[in-house]
Amino acid sequence: MIVLGIETSCDETAAAVVTGERRVLSDIVLSQCADHAPYGGVVPEIAARSHVEHLDGLIARAMEEAGVGFTDLDGVAATAGPGLIGAVMVGLMTGKAIAAAHDKPLLAVNHLEGHALSPRLIAPDLQFPYLLLLVSGGHCQLLLVEEVDSYRRLGTTIDDAVGEAFDKAAMLLELGYPGGPAIERAAKDGDPTRVALPRPLLGRPGCDFSFSGLKTALLHAVQAMDTPSEGDRAELAASFQTAVTDVLADRTANAIAMLRGSNVEPTALVVAGGVAANSEIRRRIEELAAARGLVLNIPPPRLCTDNAAMIAWAGIERLARGLTDSLDASPRARWPLDEDAGLAQGAGVPGRLGRKA
Repeated sequence: MIVLGIETSCDETAAAVVTGERRVLSDIVLSQCADHAPYGGVVPEIAARSHVEHLDGLIARAMEEAGVGFTDLDGVAATAGPGLIGAVMVGLMTGKAIAAAHDKPLLAVNHLEGHALSPRLIAPDLQFPYLLLLVSGGHCQLLLVEEVDSYRRLGTTIDDAVGEAFDKAAMLLELGYPGGPAIERAAKDGDPTRVALPRPLLGRPGCDFSFSGLKTALLHAVQAMDTPSEGDRAELAASFQTAVTDVLADRTANAIAMLRGSNVEPTALVVAGGVAANSEIRRRIEELAAARGLVLNIPPPRLCTDNAAMIAWAGIERLARGLTDSLDASPRARWPLDEDAGLAQGAGVPGRLGRKA
């Protein structure tokens, strides 16, 4: 089985060819960081235009590197959401065109499912069900991955995603974009105990997250320093990163306890999404998994950030189960993996849940 994957959900244009034997024949990612850096975040119009300009060429390169033609494909997988709607449309329409022109099945993939299944691309022994901590620029969730196309949400953010929080924090500290890597670099030279910052929802029941109050506290800490020096920014970055990590570890521990309390034993703890590339977060989750007796699976950084290999692999998993899509599949700006979960309690209600230092 050979599948072409296309990813354009945000600000990476990507194409990859992957086989059912878990061989990545090609995997090309074109980052738009330089285009968005002057604005401190992703500009949807710039992202969509860049996809239009570059996607065809990336697909041609991916096919050439893989040494296959379109007639050799068993399917075409393209991200259909969630994401920036204009960006998603570029990749999905391109995937539809290739599938239609060459009479191949279309796999309209949920970007979050790409992250959720990406560990199985490199870990053949990873079996369902497993607990997933999904941390990225637009998402922060804890999910039980029961099977392909079957997910149970245990917790989600009630306000900001963790990756968004890192971006906003880096902007406040004038560290540059993207925020996650910038915070991590600065934090290496800082003392994480220097600045007292809150840990939202720490110690509370449940598995939901909140980061808006932490961002506000960081803003107040910056303002209290008037003009922070480079050393001050390092201390603030380290303190912020540690606060985020404490929250992620606490909520994940709650999810493990919740599952075991309901007689569900996950086969592993998986961390996926772009924020999973953060070394401090990886270290703390490793400690948690070891303490709870769970196997930990974190894909390599290249598979954590947005890429088309994970989309191709999700397409392979779906194709093997007959989960193909028609050519009228719609792009979706919002697309939860667990569509029955609804809104988290307190989502969008300022100050309702408070925070604990």
